[in-house]
Amino acid sequence: MGWSYRKSVSVGPFRINISKSGVGYSVGGKGFRTGVRSNGSVFQSFGIPGTGLRYTSSRSGKSSGSGGGCCGCVVFFIVAYAIIKAIF
Repeated sequence: MGWSYRKSVSVGPFRINISKSGVGYSVGGKGFRTGVRSNGSVFQSFGIPGTGLRYTSSRSGKSSGSGGGCCGCVVFFIVAYAIIKAIF
């Protein structure tokens, strides 16, 4: 097993993860987080705060169509942030 490195920087509900394999980012709060990992895969994570129970689903971030596939991610982050702000 080799060395690894990870650093997280949080600003409000936004988190940037910097690691040996690249940069990932996510948005969310207690119980819900969605983001893009350093390998480009998109994930959503749901959990029950204080219990340690969490469900995470992910899919490949590689777009099969033409153009950048991340535009939908940005819209999703904005909507998720608005929902989280309304709840908390």
